[in-house]
Amino acid sequence: MKDNHIKNLFGLILATFFISTSGVLGRYIAMPSEVIIWFRSAFGMLFLFIFCSFKKIDFRIKSTKHYHPFFIGGLLMAGHWITYFYALKLSNVAMGMLSLYTFPVIIAVLEPFFFKAKFNPIHIVLGIMVLLGLYILSPSFTIENSNVQGILFGILSAVFYAFRILIMKQYVASYNGVMLMFYQTVIITICLLPSIFFMDISGFKDQLPYLLLLGFLTTAVGHSLLVHSLQFFSASTTSIISSIQPIFGSLLALIFLTEFPTKNAYIGGSLIIATVVIESIFSKKKKATNTFKKTHKTLTIRTKKTK
Repeated sequence: MKDNHIKNLFGLILATFFISTSGVLGRYIAMPSEVIIWFRSAFGMLFLFIFCSFKKIDFRIKSTKHYHPFFIGGLLMAGHWITYFYALKLSNVAMGMLSLYTFPVIIAVLEPFFFKAKFNPIHIVLGIMVLLGLYILSPSFTIENSNVQGILFGILSAVFYAFRILIMKQYVASYNGVMLMFYQTVIITICLLPSIFFMDISGFKDQLPYLLLLGFLTTAVGHSLLVHSLQFFSASTTSIISSIQPIFGSLLALIFLTEFPTKNAYIGGSLIIATVVIESIFSKKKKATNTFKKTHKTLTIRTKKTK
């Protein structure tokens, strides 16, 4: 049992590592962000289709009512990836990834508007912590500064990602996660097809190995492993462990791009990651409390019926 837990934990950490390669690859590949995302989606779609076919995963969409949210989810995913890659190119891997990692707190703030949930005042505190972290992260908070522009694109990417998760959340239980990811890549590939005709793709041959790596390792393998890990860990645990993504990304950037994180990146990044951990722990405790109350209520009803 212990060996299985270690194996599953290693799988989750490996998934986190693979997904974090998007930072260094997005910054390294010398092509327009929209073009990179098209190739990422196209290659990812191919690999995910092969995987789903091999695993005999059902491709059918159960209701025509799901077409619209699936399409919107795909557009939001495209927006998330494109703005994230702009963030990486305008600033650096550390700042891009850390600004993106504001999405868990954004989700916590927006969730009451999507589902029947009460807004919790602690999310205001966490939001302030994130804003403070972002302010420290930026060396000079002026819109002309490329690092500030990168951080703003990172936040916009986080907003797109948060909305995508909230919209798709209600369908995760009904469909295989890898199949959902496949349809997301299909939508992105179709929508961004014009980019390869109207934007510069002259560096395609030189960048092909890295584009394949982005499509296969980062997108298909990384996200498939992450979905697989959700069978063994709660969403809160997954969020806490995946918060090491910026650390992995910064280490990879240090090794392959010789990018050294600044002192501000360490301080601001620590605040942002701390909010993710606090939110994840809080969500886990809240879920445990709700489960206890539900169980206690059921037992009380059964006891009354017995009497």
